[in-house]
Amino acid sequence: MNLHEYQGKELLKSYGVAIQEGYVANTVEEAVEAYNKIEAESGTSVAVVKAQIHAGGRGKGGGVKLVKNGDQLKETAGEILGMMLKTPQTPGGMDGEGKLVSKILIAEDAYRPDFDACKEFYVSILMDRERKCNVIIYSTEGGMDIEAVAEETPHLVHKEYVDPTLGLQGFQTRKVAFNLGLSGKAFKEMTKFIAKLYAAFVGSDASLFEINPCLKSANDDIIAVDCKVTLDDNALFRHPDLAAKRDTSEEDPTEVEAKSYGLNYVNLDGNVGCMVNGAGLAMATMDIIKLSGGEPANFLDVGGTADAARVEQAFRIILKDPKVKAILINIFGGIVRCDRVAQGVVDAYRNMGNIQVPIIVRLQGTNADIAKTIIDESGLAVHSAILLKEAADIVSKVLAEA
Repeated sequence: MNLHEYQGKELLKSYGVAIQEGYVANTVEEAVEAYNKIEAESGTSVAVVKAQIHAGGRGKGGGVKLVKNGDQLKETAGEILGMMLKTPQTPGGMDGEGKLVSKILIAEDAYRPDFDACKEFYVSILMDRERKCNVIIYSTEGGMDIEAVAEETPHLVHKEYVDPTLGLQGFQTRKVAFNLGLSGKAFKEMTKFIAKLYAAFVGSDASLFEINPCLKSANDDIIAVDCKVTLDDNALFRHPDLAAKRDTSEEDPTEVEAKSYGLNYVNLDGNVGCMVNGAGLAMATMDIIKLSGGEPANFLDVGGTADAARVEQAFRIILKDPKVKAILINIFGGIVRCDRVAQGVVDAYRNMGNIQVPIIVRLQGTNADIAKTIIDESGLAVHSAILLKEAADIVSKVLAEA
């Protein structure tokens, strides 16, 4: 689950991490009120207007702008609110449709009073699955082009691995500050910043923190100017306050609908929809689709309770994708009875009326023979298979005929 920048900063602040202060606004009028608060608190008329969407690179698309007075603030807020913001990370990139901006953050100017005395760094924390530990990734080259830094000058990107059984050690925070070239007050502030940031990462069960830029101010304070936070969905039951921050308008609407039915669904770009029980079998099914000459249109795991109602819901979700030219249902009946799934397929087909795409059903396991009989005797245009190779051959055939 992703958080907006302002939500991520609220989380960091609760752990004592210094942030760029600001107020979120949904309308131009609220933006003016927020600006007046920032002006009164900071003593300067300079502020930053930042679009709030779940994507990085907002500055490149015109979603982050500096304003120097109230008139500029009002005009800029009106321009950004309601715009379809395109960034390298929105669907389709800079050539795509973009994302609708419905919220903006009015933030203080963290770079005053001496812009030239400030320095931008990059800091992130995530899990290294290969090493089975968390890793702090950091660089002296913070800012909008960190991807280019990692690609062209990888020696400027440092990593500090943290043993989860020991936790972050003092020498590690000092090592980060040293490698960033800091000294004096800035060195001490960075060690505190990293320690608190790591505590927030662990305490919130996050899977990613990205602070870019992490700013050394003119006064040698260390501040999170931007904040990207991704939380582990599997741990949200422990954090109902964070789960309540979910913004479903920023997520794929089909994936949101699937989640409401208890289905694990991820939309992809292919032409063969797949409905499977179990993540491992789903991955194998996607491989089979590719080997048969197709491309998977989705990842969909119906789980261990694939009854008729859930199968019908899964059908409806897959068929919302206009790119789907065929559907492969691949169920292994261990806990799930294949005959129950087969009946669900038949019932869903009849309830939904005229389905235009070919459906290939491969059922193996408990009552697989009964399931095949149900499919074959249904009188519907559904292809049944027992072996996965047989199902793949049928996929190849129907795609060739499409």
